[in-house]
Amino acid sequence: MYSQVYSFGEESMAPANGIELCYQEMGEPDGEPLVLVMGLATQMIAWYDGFCRLLADRGFRVIRFDNRDIGRSTKIDSAGVPSRVDMLLGRRATAPYLLRDMAKDTVGLLDFLEIDQAHVVGASMGGMIVQQMAIDHPERVRSLVSIMSTTGNRRAGQPSLKAFGLLLGNPPLTRDQVISRAVKTFKVIGSPGFPFEEDVVREMAAVSYDRGHSAAGVARQLHAIIASGDRTEALHRVQVPTAVIHGTRDPLVKPSGGRATAK
Repeated sequence: MYSQVYSFGEESMAPANGIELCYQEMGEPDGEPLVLVMGLATQMIAWYDGFCRLLADRGFRVIRFDNRDIGRSTKIDSAGVPSRVDMLLGRRATAPYLLRDMAKDTVGLLDFLEIDQAHVVGASMGGMIVQQMAIDHPERVRSLVSIMSTTGNRRAGQPSLKAFGLLLGNPPLTRDQVISRAVKTFKVIGSPGFPFEEDVVREMAAVSYDRGHSAAGVARQLHAIIASGDRTEALHRVQVPTAVIHGTRDPLVKPSGGRATAK
């Protein structure tokens, strides 16, 4: 039953900000453009088809894509793998890119699709990307939704020790290891208020591995998050209509991140 979750349609490639992004669309071409931006180590297929269809049925032109260094989008392999010390300290000088570059990627996708302005929705790292997009490119953002994300302030939204350990653990390499790590991860960060659907997690991990796995890319994305710093002051100047959504028991990005974003 879950295999249909990933039958979104034809994948296309778009030149954007000097790289290529793999993307898909759903809905009428003249619908309200709505861009979905996914989080750390997670491909666009995590925006399930059923969810996207609900949005398309409400008149939106839904666009989802793989961020750089994930899935079928460009991998920045020439940058190598950041050290744990560089990531923990957030050394900007050694980061091959920052969240502002990933925000430019999203803008570049809009340029390619000839979309002047869009609703942008981001989850976790995706929330950080769309926040940065609203800061740097407010004219391109019709509305903003930041889901289970944070401001970059190190006093807000920090993961639990158990979740943090998963982020910095040795990366899985084989298909079976990737699937096992996904199950372990979602048992830690998944919602405690709903049943754990292991079959869904396993299939998502398997499909993601087959589409394009890059352990180094995940490390570079994490480095970008930490090295990008605090957006609090800049977020005070954001004027676009915004909604902030956050689970009250989130162990990966604690609810203080959502409260700080809303504030």
